[in-house]
Amino acid sequence: MDKNYLRKLEELNNQYVTKVVQEAIQLCKPEKVTVITDSKEDITYVRELALINGEEKKLKMGGHTIHFDGYYDQARDKANTRYLLSKDVDWGIKVNSIEKDKGLKEIYSLLDGSMAGKEMLVRFFSLGPTNSMFSILALQITDSAYVAHSEDILYRPAYEQFKKLDGSPDFFFFLHSAGRLENGVSKDIDKRRIYIDLEENKVYSVNNQYAGNSLGLKKLAFRLAIKKANEEGWLAEHMFIMGVHGPKGRITYFTGAFPSACGKTSTAMIPGQTVVGDDIAYLKKINGIIKAVNVENGIFGIIQDVNPQDDPLIYKALTTPRELIFSNVLVNDGVPYWLGMGKDIPDKGINHSGEWYKGKKDKKGNVIDCSHKNARYTIRLNALENIDPKADDPAGVPVQAIIYGGRDSDTTMPIVESLSWFQGVFLGATVESETTSATIGAQGIRKHNPMANLDFISVPFNTYIENHLKFADGLKEVPKIYATNYFLKDESGNYLNGKLDKKVWVLWAEGRVHHEFEAIETPVGRIPKYEDLKSLFISELDKDYTMDEYIQQFSLRVTKYIEKMERMNKIFKNIKMPTAFTKELEAQTERLKETRAKFGEDIISPFKFLDA
Repeated sequence: MDKNYLRKLEELNNQYVTKVVQEAIQLCKPEKVTVITDSKEDITYVRELALINGEEKKLKMGGHTIHFDGYYDQARDKANTRYLLSKDVDWGIKVNSIEKDKGLKEIYSLLDGSMAGKEMLVRFFSLGPTNSMFSILALQITDSAYVAHSEDILYRPAYEQFKKLDGSPDFFFFLHSAGRLENGVSKDIDKRRIYIDLEENKVYSVNNQYAGNSLGLKKLAFRLAIKKANEEGWLAEHMFIMGVHGPKGRITYFTGAFPSACGKTSTAMIPGQTVVGDDIAYLKKINGIIKAVNVENGIFGIIQDVNPQDDPLIYKALTTPRELIFSNVLVNDGVPYWLGMGKDIPDKGINHSGEWYKGKKDKKGNVIDCSHKNARYTIRLNALENIDPKADDPAGVPVQAIIYGGRDSDTTMPIVESLSWFQGVFLGATVESETTSATIGAQGIRKHNPMANLDFISVPFNTYIENHLKFADGLKEVPKIYATNYFLKDESGNYLNGKLDKKVWVLWAEGRVHHEFEAIETPVGRIPKYEDLKSLFISELDKDYTMDEYIQQFSLRVTKYIEKMERMNKIFKNIKMPTAFTKELEAQTERLKETRAKFGEDIISPFKFLDA
């Protein structure tokens, strides 16, 4: 480290920062150490370094670059992401962990000399708006300029904020190395490790480049934040934040939790609405009101099926000049292409497998798509036309409704309002979703994913749910909670919802918050009346909504719901859950059984509840 960079470090006047940086240098043995401040010159240096190193390449459109991860480094590595634990914890759910001393010994051995011949970048960021009571400071060390550049787009710079710590150790620390490189990608994928030290708020990651494994501030910091939140009485959640625009200029703020590839970003980007954030939110109770901030300042979004018809705002942002990174898409003559983009795809080009041609197969005989199903884009929020005016407000925005969604082909209706806060938490805790390409492993398997957060919960599960149940205590206004499902299918396997129909579901929920629509009560929650939806479909989508569509979508598949409750009973019977949660599970099961007995049908029309 030359004198200039050493001075930058010393100006922070924080022995804890100096200590972790020195230890990282001694361990990883980089050829050069560069400390990056908030200055435009420093941030430009990182972006240019990514190009010089070949981690990114320029595309034809101004500001656009392409990054490729290794062929076998295309998603979060759940199997090798582990908590470092010094004592046994009764999690109540399956958690991947390793004994701390053993884990540290292994990860240190893999990081030892991992930056030899490379440049170490020392970065300072804020998780959340700067100068906010919500925010957490984060120190990232990496040898990947792509990682550092991505974090410049996704997070707020905070070198100056670190000066305000006054020597405190109250920050998250992340150490990442891509390890040995071959053709520009991590070579030792078999030694890919992501270890999370919950006790010391540190994360170590090595032998990977895919952002879900390498960007410390993404889902790795999220795990640290969940633990911190549960200890301090607030919530860190896998949620978007959006402004839903009602009549006469009214804005109602929603948060929403959806597992990956379940419509989360496209919901946050519904035309006519405004976005505060698309992925992670911090929620706190302030003067009897739940307020929320977006942890991030950008979007790391799945690009498959982003097209001008279904996601016009995102598509426009991706096809106009601005600073953004495409990852693992097809490039032909400097132009990016991806699955489901709504235009013809060239028969050849460059993608995550190298030189690509239509019909190309990998070593196992699998056909390689033009772009990976988990290909991504990284873009700043302020590049979007629909950014909310309060997106960077350090005071946060007031939350009046919460949505939980998943992938469900045969049970959950398009939208259901919970009967109470407790039942709403129950709806969130019983989310089921089919697996997708966002994680390594088999696809199409239905899995339980409470609050869309199962992979990231870093406290005992009963504690996590208990804190949700208690979060409504003392509120002047309790937010409404909704369950949504955009993936309901008919008997032939056809989707019952159009991709833009979600706008109607969300606007109906916004009207419910302000007591503008009546609802039909069912055993699983309140559902819309046909006349209200028909009116919204005409006014918002200029689309006729038939009674047959309504009956198909909002009939109660009571037997399927009972089967789901049986699955939930099996899951929760061995977990010591809060009493309020157990009572809700029993009550919902009983309501469903009584309803089936009353009507004697497996599928019950919504009109029968209206007449009951």
